[in-house]
Amino acid sequence: MNHTSHKLSVVEKIGYSLGDLAANLIFQTLVTFLAYFYTDVYQIPAAAASFIMTFFGFVGAFANVFVGILADRTNTRWGKFRPWILWSAVPFGVISLLAFSTPDLGMNGKIAYASITYFLLVIVYSANNLPYSALSGVLTGDMKERNSLSSYRFISVMIAQFIIQALLLPLALSLGHGDKAVGFEKVMLFFAIIGTLCFFITFLTTRERIQPPKEQKSPIWTDLRDLSKNKPWVVMLVLTILVFITLVLKGNMYIYYFVNYLDEQALSNFLEKIGFNGFIGGLNSFITGFGLGEFEWPKDAPTSANSLFNASGIVFMILGIVFSKPLADRYGKRNIFGIFLALSAICLVLFNFYSPTAIEAVFTTQIAHGFLYGVTIPILWAMIADVADYSEWKNNRRATAIIFSAMVFGLKIGISLGGGLAAYILSASHYVAGASAQTVETVQNIKLSVSVFPGLIFLIGASALFLYEINKKMEVSIEQDLKQRREKPIA
Repeated sequence: MNHTSHKLSVVEKIGYSLGDLAANLIFQTLVTFLAYFYTDVYQIPAAAASFIMTFFGFVGAFANVFVGILADRTNTRWGKFRPWILWSAVPFGVISLLAFSTPDLGMNGKIAYASITYFLLVIVYSANNLPYSALSGVLTGDMKERNSLSSYRFISVMIAQFIIQALLLPLALSLGHGDKAVGFEKVMLFFAIIGTLCFFITFLTTRERIQPPKEQKSPIWTDLRDLSKNKPWVVMLVLTILVFITLVLKGNMYIYYFVNYLDEQALSNFLEKIGFNGFIGGLNSFITGFGLGEFEWPKDAPTSANSLFNASGIVFMILGIVFSKPLADRYGKRNIFGIFLALSAICLVLFNFYSPTAIEAVFTTQIAHGFLYGVTIPILWAMIADVADYSEWKNNRRATAIIFSAMVFGLKIGISLGGGLAAYILSASHYVAGASAQTVETVQNIKLSVSVFPGLIFLIGASALFLYEINKKMEVSIEQDLKQRREKPIA
């Protein structure tokens, strides 16, 4: 393999991370608001939303395998993976806008429209995000640099997550002047433009340094055989599915938890006590001077509190990301990931034991969960890049994209199952969109969906890491051995 400097500049790290900012403006919307968008904004039945999110998500997930196979065999003057980011940038933006538009087509037409646009979105997401993720495995072979790159990347993720989870609903209400459907379309148009520009910057500022030997042949069946024998890959696939089931399930259900379980008066009192209503009042006075509609936070305590809840978690997730690299460098990715994932799971379970008026406890627990889970965020994708190195180390063949395609496949399966499960729970519990009150069964299942269910799934994921054999000692050994191989001149 060709050997060049694996030290990455700050410009390249930032440029690469902007790709995740772009993708996560859409991804975080899917994680947090897709069920709500379908049931309460586009107003299709929860059962139909569950089917769309599960079935078409599964179909789209299989696209990752084909994209991975094609990307590993792509050879251009720009590299293997960067061209895919360039080619998919504009389609990603256009389809993202269409997926969150709300044409009035009658109920059957709306279900068909949601199905088609969601399917296209997961396909173009695969064509863009799989090569983008694989790109991190070929920018550098230095594992400390890879940890650093992941930290840059996931600070961008947190920025996107903050924008979506804390600001999307208020922005939609503001830009739509109270009409959430119109507001969603305006916000997504802005995101589509910004995202497309960010993908172009990622393409222009990155460079692929790790290349397979020119003499390497890559039969598909050989790649698949190598995967089946790669135990760390199997563990990471399972872990990725479990993590994203949890993120999407609880992410989609938080808004229902605030609207239907927590006490509205207690939420209002809490917002008043911390000075939040006064802050928003001042903000409204400012923005109405520019012709925008008011943020509806002061008038809608559950929406306001949910946005603040998400924001507080994200701020402390960013703090957790700051600690992630030094902890992983010192103790190894596997150990830190497992410990902090388990601790964050315990925080989730605690939500089950709070009364509807225990608002301070809910927010305090969210802050703790945000920090603990934040430590794990960069490590997941750095570990997947390590699995690609492990495969090369064991088999003397590099197949970066197919390793990442399997993980993005797991991510898509997790999104599909998590989103479908959220919508299914609502449907099975007889949730009624817009109702002033829900049944006791509905409210109880909503509470379990943000506490016990995701907490248990996280704990299962942490337990799976006992089977993951790439510890700190093996990380160092793999890095050193591969460096020697890449420096060895080809006869």
